[in-house]
Amino acid sequence: MKRIAVIGAGSWGIALALQAARAGAMVQLWARNPATRLPNGAMPRLADHPLPESITVTDSLVMDADMVLSVVPMKYFAAILKDVQTTAPVVLCCKGVEPDSLRFPLDILKDTRPDLNGAILSGPNFAHEVADGLPAAAVIAAAQPGLARSLADLLGTPRFRLYDSTDIAGVQLGGAAKNVIAIAAGATIGAGLGENARAALVTRGLAEISRLAEALGGQAVTMAGLAGVGDLLLTCTGGSSRNYRVGLALGQGSTLEETSAALGGGVAEGVATAGALAALARRKGVSVPIIDSVTDLVEGRADLETVMTCLLTRPAGPEAHF
Repeated sequence: MKRIAVIGAGSWGIALALQAARAGAMVQLWARNPATRLPNGAMPRLADHPLPESITVTDSLVMDADMVLSVVPMKYFAAILKDVQTTAPVVLCCKGVEPDSLRFPLDILKDTRPDLNGAILSGPNFAHEVADGLPAAAVIAAAQPGLARSLADLLGTPRFRLYDSTDIAGVQLGGAAKNVIAIAAGATIGAGLGENARAALVTRGLAEISRLAEALGGQAVTMAGLAGVGDLLLTCTGGSSRNYRVGLALGQGSTLEETSAALGGGVAEGVATAGALAALARRKGVSVPIIDSVTDLVEGRADLETVMTCLLTRPAGPEAHF
């Protein structure tokens, strides 16, 4: 029987553990405190989803598995991966850019554990829907030919369709940048600017991500797929999106500190990622006015009225080159 280990018992980690069990695997789910398991067999972050017997909750990082899914926030996973005992490929399920080093998840894995093969999973997925077994799709990207497909075959099922890619730069950027654009989309609706404005902003945000993807060695065509426009649409329109809810609160006049109540205990990765992506764009000479505006907003250099005025008064030009 195939074996899949999952590091992290947050909502996304639990959802992926449930998916791995549906795929017919014996699952090891790492949690900081396994004793928090509820009387109904569920973990607190998804309390209405009892875990089947095929999922073992443990605090051991000794992982005898065919694949390991790392489902912890960017700021924690390097420290945890140092202690993981495994020879299996590690699929990173976090999205973002490290603010200080400007490294993507696979860069951190390579620097932290050069002995392990790595891949990235991304796509338009809300944890609670995957936990419910509702139809969904995602993409796994790995640099090594064939690795992503073999990992996708281990985890995928007909109701959780997994595609494969070798464009690790594009897939990682799409997963990180969509959170930043979602903050802008939420602020647009929160400020009462309307659905037309949000549609325009999301479309131009996609153009920014595509330009930056190519500059980082990725493929613009990836941005037309699940890790690009798919994830972007979900995150910019879905009420369960933490980044969208942060933007919505900012648009309604809340301060960034006050928006923490809107997260329900989750993390809005776009707040920390905005500045890192803006810095990467400056390094590559890529124009990203929406990402720059979100960075100015969340870092307190400009208020919402100022960034909206700056975006709306930028000179127009041919769409294909602008």
